Amino acid sequence: MAKQRAPKVEPTCYGKAIDLLSRRGHFRRELETKLSRRGFEEEEVAATLERLRLEGLVDDAQTTRQWIEERLRRGDVGQLRLASELDRRGVDRDISRPLLTELLPEDDSQATQRVAEGWLRRQSPGRQGKALEAALARHLERRGFSRRAIFGVLRRLREAAVDPHSS
Repeated sequence: MAKQRAPKVEPTCYGKAIDLLSRRGHFRRELETKLSRRGFEEEEVAATLERLRLEGLVDDAQTTRQWIEERLRRGDVGQLRLASELDRRGVDRDISRPLLTELLPEDDSQATQRVAEGWLRRQSPGRQGKALEAALARHLERRGFSRRAIFGVLRRLREAAVDPHSS
């Protein structure tokens, strides 16, 4: 005799949210978007998010802190890039900006220099002068470093190019 399959039970909005949160932390807006895309009604999504907030399972400040720390562990990146990524994820600036200020050094010159040195090592020897500087500046800008730090790196690059004692 063939086994009968139990009917498939669709998860509740709360159940789906818990499933998503079990995989990784989510920002409130991310979770809202994912639940809405799965066809849950706006009111049900709002009630679920409020329940999760009250239970301490959705906390944008905590998730933002963890997200920034993880991004920094993966390598040097500037505050402007991180701020832009958090904005795209829907994190309130009143939450993200103070955490960025707290977790990133005020002076990003050293990180900018490290990224520039790594990028320069990977460039072909034929690329020099203004073309090299422009490409490096674009790379550092995409990584979100401050203009002040980028200009400092470019100034040191020019000085090294004209310094007969540089190696």
